[in-house]
Amino acid sequence: MGFFKLGTMTLKGAFGKPVTRMYPQVKREPFAYTKGHVVCDIEACISCGICERTCPTHAIKVDKADRTWSIHPFDCIQCSSCVRVCPKQCLTMDNRYTSASTAKQMHLYRKHPLSKAEIEEQAKRDAERAERIAKAKAAAAGKKATGA
Repeated sequence: MGFFKLGTMTLKGAFGKPVTRMYPQVKREPFAYTKGHVVCDIEACISCGICERTCPTHAIKVDKADRTWSIHPFDCIQCSSCVRVCPKQCLTMDNRYTSASTAKQMHLYRKHPLSKAEIEEQAKRDAERAERIAKAKAAAAGKKATGA
């Protein structure tokens, strides 16, 4: 009986569909909730830095002045805490793994430079904000002087 089992197994292996994949040519689809690496939609990002403060390994760096967002993929532990706390939902976990590399490198995302109209609008908003803060401080100082 064992000879017949061995024979059927051999014939299935010889004439059947292979069990393995030809890896470089045929890649396996990742599972639905595979944690691969963090991807940033830089145009939606407001550079608030919450993701940078939340990252347990400090793999994320946000520079508001340069309008850049960077991540060191080999320092990241794919905990997705940055994805959960992002107020604009511009961070996502891609389900493809970080590709192998011989050198550690960081992924840098840079926003497009502001146009002159956007710079003027931002300066106007900053001036209005500074004015509101100054009024609030003056009002608080007036209340303190009258209340004391």
